[in-house]
Amino acid sequence: MRENFQVIKGAEPFYFKGSEIGVLISHGFMGTPQSMRYLGENLARYGYTVSAIRLKGHGTHYRDLENCTHDDWFESLEHGYQELKKHCTNIIVIGQSMGGALTLKLAHKYRDLKGIILINPALQVPTYDSLKEAIEPRFISEGNPDIHMKNVHEITYDLAPLKSIHQLQKIMGTIPALLPSIQCPVLGIQSAKDHVVPPENTDYIIGHIGSDKKEKVILQNSYHVASMDYDKEQIVKVSHQFIQQQMNKRLMYAQ
Repeated sequence: MRENFQVIKGAEPFYFKGSEIGVLISHGFMGTPQSMRYLGENLARYGYTVSAIRLKGHGTHYRDLENCTHDDWFESLEHGYQELKKHCTNIIVIGQSMGGALTLKLAHKYRDLKGIILINPALQVPTYDSLKEAIEPRFISEGNPDIHMKNVHEITYDLAPLKSIHQLQKIMGTIPALLPSIQCPVLGIQSAKDHVVPPENTDYIIGHIGSDKKEKVILQNSYHVASMDYDKEQIVKVSHQFIQQQMNKRLMYAQ
């Protein structure tokens, strides 16, 4: 899929070169790497190599998004993984919202991931449920991003293409069947109040994933776009701790 519009200023992917421990980051549906920049910049300060990809059709124009399939979005994340692997021997993947669903699909396909971190991962978006069989309207008006903190600007689209909503629903629908075969360690980060994705989505993933190592952290003061909200520092802290736990375990087994 060729994009027809330029990338919005601030929505570009970003990359910070660091150690052989790589952190691959995926934003969610209608979002951009901008929503994950605080997390990426602060993890890079620990010395990790950090790569935040831009999913196809995002951060340009909603007409680009309309022409994308969920396979295009997965391809964006997969390409980011393959590029990061050229420079890093250990990779952790972080995905927010739909990025969490894509991360789970990546973990199912690539068993060498050292761990995954899911921030309010999406298996269902109830406000879209009534649109599953809809053929119109072509575009759906979107409200403000679900962020508790005031005066926070997320780069996103005002309109969501109906075709894209259907693609989101397709990718979310494929994930439950994959969960039992996913073995890598997982950290689920869940906002106690989320007006887009029910917190039970995280509970379901943690309860059904095949991983022996699984943890859950609850954010008390953030909504759906938690990476830009009050608890973003806590996300950095627990993500760093999780990454260190996986690396220490790997080093222990290597001795």
